[in-house]
Amino acid sequence: MAAVAAAARGAGPGPRIREGDCAVLKRGDVFKAVPVLRRRKIIFEKQWFYLDNAIGHSYGTTFEVTGGGNLQPRQEVEEATTETKEAGTDNRNIVDDGKSQKLTHDDIKALKDKGTKGQEIVQQLIENSTTFRDKTEFAQDKYIKKKKKKYEAVITIVKPSTRILSTMYYAREPGKINHLRYDTLAQMLTLGNIRAGNKMIVVETCAGLVLGAVMERMGGYGSIIQMYPGGGPVRAATSCFGFPKPFFDNLHEFPLSKVDSLLSGTFSTETLPSEPEDSVPVEEESNGLAEEKRAPLQETEEESTAEAAMEVNQTEEQETMDINAEDVEFKENKEKETRENAREKQRKQWERRKKLLETAALLREKNADGLIVASKFHPTPLLLSLLEFVAPSRPFVVYCQYKEPLLECYTKLRERGGVINLKLSETWLRSYQVLPERSHPKLTMSGGGGFLLSGVTVVLDKGRSDGSDLEALKMEEPSSKRCKIQDLNI
Repeated sequence: MAAVAAAARGAGPGPRIREGDCAVLKRGDVFKAVPVLRRRKIIFEKQWFYLDNAIGHSYGTTFEVTGGGNLQPRQEVEEATTETKEAGTDNRNIVDDGKSQKLTHDDIKALKDKGTKGQEIVQQLIENSTTFRDKTEFAQDKYIKKKKKKYEAVITIVKPSTRILSTMYYAREPGKINHLRYDTLAQMLTLGNIRAGNKMIVVETCAGLVLGAVMERMGGYGSIIQMYPGGGPVRAATSCFGFPKPFFDNLHEFPLSKVDSLLSGTFSTETLPSEPEDSVPVEEESNGLAEEKRAPLQETEEESTAEAAMEVNQTEEQETMDINAEDVEFKENKEKETRENAREKQRKQWERRKKLLETAALLREKNADGLIVASKFHPTPLLLSLLEFVAPSRPFVVYCQYKEPLLECYTKLRERGGVINLKLSETWLRSYQVLPERSHPKLTMSGGGGFLLSGVTVVLDKGRSDGSDLEALKMEEPSSKRCKIQDLNI
């Protein structure tokens, strides 16, 4: 163990915090994902600060908020234990009358205004407490922990991961991720056999959290097809992972509204042009040239009609010509910008249709290595349609906050066939406090983590008759049940 610890200490520093990264702020059990930008004000747990000084430090560094919202790396100071050694045997003689603390709110506010650090304020609170030495050792630790949380402005910057982001979303906005708890997400990744090199189909309405977890597990190797409802995929949580650009090269997307047409063979690709159409911009350019030709003609006509008055009002006409030239230049720039915007918009539409074609080709192969479903929609129609794209002997996992939709889905799959090892399970989690002489389950725990339906696909033999099914059932069932089946047939 000592050798392992020494090796860990001798290892190089971890990844550094860089400008433009997405980092997670941690204070106690509270998390918040923020982008790392200079001179951007961050508000977290009633504290405001800037992340300028954090750039260049390693992830996992603990900072202390100083005056002006600046962050300074916190230096670990060994706390003096002479005060805490004097402890009472029990707390029966301690009366909570509000008079045990000599420092008033005004005194504490004055200390804050002077710029006194949180550690020094906590130490003064301990020294001015008349009942601190009478408390038990456990009560003293609890008191110090409570005061540190209140007066020490300390935050830790950690690198985003699946566990951290799922914990953050579940604590702050559970409705956005359909109340998907992090242990349930871990089970989904395990049951779905997510690994590098897979070809996965992901259907989720969890703000991109499940998609990000799959991308992190695959490490940029393999391909992912995200099926999305509506006009486009939602990837708010996916962006918080801070994946590099190569991770998104093999990420494809396909609308759920096109699945039925793809299965029926009526998926249309007529709207996809073979190459970006430049005919419209060319016409616009020709129109622009015609206008440019007309403008000089108009100028010459005006000059010919105004020859008589040119000698009298030469300076005024010069100013007018300058103004006209500026107007013509402004119109030309505006028309050029409009043409460029139209060409850029058309190019994006063409690229989107091209990617849609590529994704449709991938789905037509029907050789996906797995299927993950975690959406707010009913899972039965989704699963029955998307299982057509999954190869045999591949796992699938469906998450739902409630068990009734999954029970219906379970029944439909048993009737349909083509799947084995169907399991409907509920995940259960309990957190424990592990401390010397006071380890116990925490008083507050999550009421439920949702339900999972998992299974493995097999080749669906559609030519199998009902009679052969009955014979197979007779051979598989025990003799007592076999007699009951025969009685029913009679």
